Amino acid sequence: MPDIHIERNHTLGLARAREVAHQWVAQATQDYGLVCEYDTGAEGDRVAFTGAGVGGTVEVTADTFALHAQLGFLFGSFSDMIEQKVARNLDELLAAETPPATGGWV
Repeated sequence: MPDIHIERNHTLGLARAREVAHQWVAQATQDYGLVCEYDTGAEGDRVAFTGAGVGGTVEVTADTFALHAQLGFLFGSFSDMIEQKVARNLDELLAAETPPATGGWV
C-alpha cells in the first residue's frame, strides 16, 4: 500500500494547533467521509482516521503536525495527487491560524 507522510512545523502552540486539528477533522469528515477518533494528551494529540481505502493518523504537538496515511489499492495510483491536496489543505489551515509577522518598530 502506498504511504503518505506530511509533516509541518508551526509556531502556534498546542492550544491553537488543536483548533487547527479540529478544523482538519471537520473538513476530512465532511469532504472525504472519514471517521476520526480524537485523543487528547498533555504533550499533544493524536487523531486516528479511517475511510474507504484509507487509514492513518495525525499527530499534533505544540510545534508540529505529522500526518501518516496508508492508501488502499484503488487509491494507490492517485497517491501523489492525494498527497498534494492534503498538504495544500493543511498548509491553508495553518496559514489561516498563523499571525502575521510584525516588522520594524511598533
